[in-house]
Amino acid sequence: MSTDPSNKPSVIVIGGGAAGLIAAWRAACCGAQVTLIEKNTRLGMKILISGGGKCNLTHAGPIEEVRKAFRANEATFLTPAFYRFSNQDFLDFVHAAGLTTYVRPDGRVFPTENYTARDVVGALSASVRAAGAFVMTNVPLTGIAIEAGRVRGVLAGERLYEADRVVIAVGGSSYPDTGTTGDGWRWAANLGHKIVPLRAALAPLNLEDAHPDWSGISLRDVVLRARQGEGGKEYVRWRGDLLFTHKGLSGPCALGISREIGERMASGLRGGGIVEIDLAPDLTFEALQTDIQSTIRQFPRRSICGIVARFLPERLESPLWTAAAVDPQTRGVDLSKKDCNRLVNIIKGWSMGPVRSVPLERGEVVAGGISLDEVDSRTMRSKIVPGLWFCGEVLDIAGPVGGYNLQAAWSTGFVAGEFAAILT
Repeated sequence: MSTDPSNKPSVIVIGGGAAGLIAAWRAACCGAQVTLIEKNTRLGMKILISGGGKCNLTHAGPIEEVRKAFRANEATFLTPAFYRFSNQDFLDFVHAAGLTTYVRPDGRVFPTENYTARDVVGALSASVRAAGAFVMTNVPLTGIAIEAGRVRGVLAGERLYEADRVVIAVGGSSYPDTGTTGDGWRWAANLGHKIVPLRAALAPLNLEDAHPDWSGISLRDVVLRARQGEGGKEYVRWRGDLLFTHKGLSGPCALGISREIGERMASGLRGGGIVEIDLAPDLTFEALQTDIQSTIRQFPRRSICGIVARFLPERLESPLWTAAAVDPQTRGVDLSKKDCNRLVNIIKGWSMGPVRSVPLERGEVVAGGISLDEVDSRTMRSKIVPGLWFCGEVLDIAGPVGGYNLQAAWSTGFVAGEFAAILT
C-alpha cells in the first residue's frame, strides 16, 4: 500500500483486537484511508475468550464511576477518552450493529444470551469494513519505519507498507497464544519511548500450598483478602466469586487482588504475605458468633457441621474442620467457647497461605507498558515520534475486573483513530 496522493491521510492500525478494531472504524469514519493489519489469521482473538466466551463488554453506570475505578494517574489520563467515547457511546455503537445487551446486578454488561463473543467480533469486523477500512490478516509485522524523524509506515520483514500515520494497538503480553506477545513495547522502546516495568494484573494466584484435589470448587459471594502476614495488616480485598484451581485460586476475587499482591512480592514481601477467605462477608465476627449460638439454642442436639454447612460447599467441609481443629460431629450444645471462636475465625478468615507466583502470561491484562507521560491523553498521539499513536493495553493502564479494561480499549481506540485521521 502506498500513501494516497489525495488529501486523505493514510492510516495503518496495527492489531485487530478491541482497541484496534474501534480505531480502524473511527479513522475510516473520519475519512482516512485505513488499513488494519493483524498478525493472526482472524480478528479479535482475545475478545473471543473474554468473559468465558461471552465477552464482558463494559461496565454500566456513569462514566465518572468507571473512570474512578482506575488508579489515580490512569484515571486522569483516561478522562478525555472516556468522555469522548463513553460506555454508553460504545453500547449505542454495538446496538446499532445489531447486538442486544443486558446489565448484571454487579454492573457488568454482556451480550444477551442469544449472542456470544464471536458475534461481538463479527459486529465489530463488519463495522470496520463497512466504514471502508481495508483489513489484512496473517501479516506479522516486524517494526515501524521511520524517515526524517517521523513515521513512514510499517515493516513486515523487508517489505514496507507506507502510511502517513500508524496506530499501535497490539495489546500487551497476556495470553500470548492470542498473539499478544509484547511487540508494541519493543517497537516503542526502539523509538525512544519509556516502558514502565511489566506486572501481572487480573491474573490467577498460584499458591505455595495449592490443593489440586480442590480444583473446580467454586465459592459464591465471598471476600478474598491479602495481609502482610498471619495476623498482619490487610492491604487489599475483593468481594465476588472464587474458583479453586490445580495451582491455587482464580475467578473474580483472585483477579481482583492479583495486581497488588504482585507489587508487594516485587517489593520484597515474601508470597505477598498471606491470602485468606471470608466465607460470610455480610456478618462481622461477633454477628457470626451470635448467629451460631442462636442456632445452637434452637437446635442443641444438631451437629456443628450441620449448623455451619450453609457457609461452604460439601467438598470443603473436611478441610475446614481440619483447619479449625474442631470435631464436626460435636453437638451444638457441647461446643466449647474456645472451639466456637476457632470455628468463627476460620469462617471469617480461612488462610490459604502465601502466593508462589502471579503468572504474567495468564493475566487478563498486564500492568506496565508505554509510559502515559509520553502520550497525549487528549489525542493518544506519541509525544516522542511524529505520526505515531497508541491505544489499548499497550499503554500503562490496568483497571479492575468487570469490563473496565475493555472500556479503556474502546475509548482510547476511538480517540486514537479519530485524531490519527484528522490531525495535520
